[in-house]
Amino acid sequence: MPTLKIPTPLRPYAENQSALTLPGEIVEEVLEGAVETYPLLKKHLFNDEGKLRPYVNVFLGEDNVNQLEGLKTPLSAEDTLLIIPSIAGG
Repeated sequence: MPTLKIPTPLRPYAENQSALTLPGEIVEEVLEGAVETYPLLKKHLFNDEGKLRPYVNVFLGEDNVNQLEGLKTPLSAEDTLLIIPSIAGG
């Protein structure tokens, strides 16, 4: 099963887990599994329309899935996804 790495700022919403192993053949299925398991993650990852928030980036290896097939990007059992939230500051 693919692994989803959770960044430090989002870990409190996933019972302090740093990584989740979840079933899924595409990125969307893995993210859906994460928010089903940890519902508090949902508002931090998805907007009210169910789309990934614009400041949330999901990487498959070194590739942003937005440059691949988006949430429909296919996965293998050995793949690791990494959530990288954009951080603004001044």
